Amino acid sequence: MLEFDRRPSTTAYMVRALYPSAGLRKAGGFPPVRATWRRHRIDPGDLAEFLRLTGLRADQGLPILYPNVFGFRLHMVILTHPAFPLPIWGALQIRNHLRQYRPIPQDAVLDLETSVAGHRVLEKGVEVDLHACVRHRDDLVWESLNVFYYRGRFGAAGPPSPLATAPAVADAVADRWRTSSGVGWRFARLTGDYNGIHWWSRYARLFGFRGAFHHPQLVLGQSMARLSPPASDPVQRLDSWLKGPVYYNSDVTLHAAAGRDVLTFALVPGGEERPAILGRWSGGAEAAGLLDKQPPT
Repeated sequence: MLEFDRRPSTTAYMVRALYPSAGLRKAGGFPPVRATWRRHRIDPGDLAEFLRLTGLRADQGLPILYPNVFGFRLHMVILTHPAFPLPIWGALQIRNHLRQYRPIPQDAVLDLETSVAGHRVLEKGVEVDLHACVRHRDDLVWESLNVFYYRGRFGAAGPPSPLATAPAVADAVADRWRTSSGVGWRFARLTGDYNGIHWWSRYARLFGFRGAFHHPQLVLGQSMARLSPPASDPVQRLDSWLKGPVYYNSDVTLHAAAGRDVLTFALVPGGEERPAILGRWSGGAEAAGLLDKQPPT
């Protein structure tokens, strides 16, 4: 158990990330690492910066995406832990599943907990799940299941996650815009994720990308800010499938389709047919629990 009573040090876990990793086969699996962050008070300056960068509003409490941003430091702590068998530099964030149970006040004092929840060996890589909970006055108000993928051969492949299947791409165009540049460091200060792929093009090209690209939570928030919430019910769920990068200074098109208490959307970079992000935003009875099978598409 790793315990924090203040914001985890970025310097500490980024330095740990430089140490060699044992490897999944040698380690025999992913360790049950758990990290807690007690009595976190929402920083008004950080929240204001998040709202400026994404365009989201906080009229009725924190946006469902925000706890995933400020709580990402605990993910970084676990992914760089000495017992974690794979290096963080090879991790790709591929899915986010978020559930909010009630509005979270902007002045709330919160307790956060993140832990390794499971993993799956696939034909060309391995997925690992990190489960996070946020409590306000001992009540569970928000939780997430974030999935990270490592390319490679790790043994006999098993079945995929029931949450792996993304919804169909919506046809209707909701908006078009051009993404900004120079915001990588600003958003990294919120998430604690200073991976060079988000601010250094030369480094990003070493991993096969065309250049540096936005942190997925930033463009996901910008997409949500251009959509109407699917329901007025405070119980909400957001599932997002992160399929590819959204580069700085690129044209993007947002597609969306609304159903009863459910909104599906897709963000497509200019000149491409394949979406970079697919999402399913639901409310009320449609906001199934995170450990349920995949929600209907």
